[in-house]
Amino acid sequence: MQRPTPSTAPPDKRPTRFRTASPSSRRRRLCLGLTCAFMLSGALVAAGAPSHAPTRRAAGFPVRVSAYVANSGGEIASVYDTRLEHKFGAVQVGYGPIGVGASPDGERVYVANGRSDTVSCVNTGPRLVTATVRVGRRPFAAVPSRNGRRVLVANFGSDTVTVLSAPDCRVMATVPVGPLPHSITTIPDGRAYVTDNGAGCVTVLDPSSRAIRRIRVGDFPSGISSPPSGRLVYVSNTGSGTISVIDTRNDTVVGRLPGGRAPLGSAVSPDGRLLYVADSARDCLLIIDIGGHRIIGHVHVGVQPQGVAVTPDGRRVWVTNEQSDTVSVIDPYARRVRATLPTGHEPEGIAITPR
Repeated sequence: MQRPTPSTAPPDKRPTRFRTASPSSRRRRLCLGLTCAFMLSGALVAAGAPSHAPTRRAAGFPVRVSAYVANSGGEIASVYDTRLEHKFGAVQVGYGPIGVGASPDGERVYVANGRSDTVSCVNTGPRLVTATVRVGRRPFAAVPSRNGRRVLVANFGSDTVTVLSAPDCRVMATVPVGPLPHSITTIPDGRAYVTDNGAGCVTVLDPSSRAIRRIRVGDFPSGISSPPSGRLVYVSNTGSGTISVIDTRNDTVVGRLPGGRAPLGSAVSPDGRLLYVADSARDCLLIIDIGGHRIIGHVHVGVQPQGVAVTPDGRRVWVTNEQSDTVSVIDPYARRVRATLPTGHEPEGIAITPR
């Protein structure tokens, strides 16, 4: 991950450890919940409910919400159950996976393999790679469009974005953008915003993936995110210590938020009110009140936090810690670390499936 070197070494910060529920107590609660669910389904069938209703949608038990972590120091993406907060699997992908994105339906995950110049397309059901596609040099991000039909890949070493057809992971186009494209966010109308780390700009792609404009932001823009509405886009300026706010109605910078010393990955709460930013120089997650334009809290995590993702209900924030080989699970309301889980070597990108 490209980032400016801080002028001074970050202070020695250690995450506070908190007591969490034991595995045995979680299993007891899970078994109790399963018993209730089966009793409820039996009552519905007895009352005349269709016997062919899909079991994956049983009341109270939606499809597992998973977190996929790209471990850039190897060839593995680690997989976690976000409800039980434990690792339950891994997927072997290409070498040096950096970025990861989940499809809107949660059926697929796309991993950008930075050192093998490929993207791995993963079926999240069996957790198997269904295709490996060659893209540009040093891909840093692989992000699906909001409608799930395309996947946009930021090729950091080629100054391009590769456009893939999501159903079959086929290359559709290669689009020139600014120097050192780093991260991508997409919005509901089909546009995409790409951070050009080497130019201090964001390139805007229209719904057909043509570059239509560049927006000047801060120094070394890296992470980028947007709320479900897509009305605003937030750009982490790692070299400036700020977050540029872009209004997507006219593609102009309408404000700046404080971003700590070296902001990297970010994610927006589902209600669009809070922005979570990894401050890689201070080893913490910043909690920013967007409307108030101020940092309202910070949580110390591992060393050199990188990627940030929020669960669909907004109750947990997951942060990858590149130099600790861990991921931190944070309660953003209590502003504390709930769990610190082991990953592979040098975790960077993270994506949480939407259901």
